[in-house]
Amino acid sequence: MTDHSKSILVEPEGGRHYDMRSMRARFLADEDETAARYSISEWWLAPRSDGPGAHSHAEHDDIFYVLAGAVSFLIGENWTVVETGGFVRVGRGTVHDYRNDTDGPARILNIYIPGGFERDMPAIVDWFSRNP
Repeated sequence: MTDHSKSILVEPEGGRHYDMRSMRARFLADEDETAARYSISEWWLAPRSDGPGAHSHAEHDDIFYVLAGAVSFLIGENWTVVETGGFVRVGRGTVHDYRNDTDGPARILNIYIPGGFERDMPAIVDWFSRNP
């Protein structure tokens, strides 16, 4: 059993990595480490690339912090550009997506509340590999 009161340390190249064509993710804290309170991941988007596609989460909030570049976010029916240092909170049940419309790479930090998003990653990676 994991002791959830302990600190989590992830080295710069550590974590669990997932590649999906022009998008890749690194999970830093999963539900096993956080008692399912949250999951934290870092996402890279190649220049001029789409994100995961419009979707919503019935029981989870998504928090995004733009670490580098500019990311276009769909929130409900509206797209908006969020630059480095910008923050987005998408409440449960809200349709959302993101993409990189720029000529440079973009990077975002994602906090998923409550945790468990990492359970879906193998199926998501598989979907991207079958749908080029």
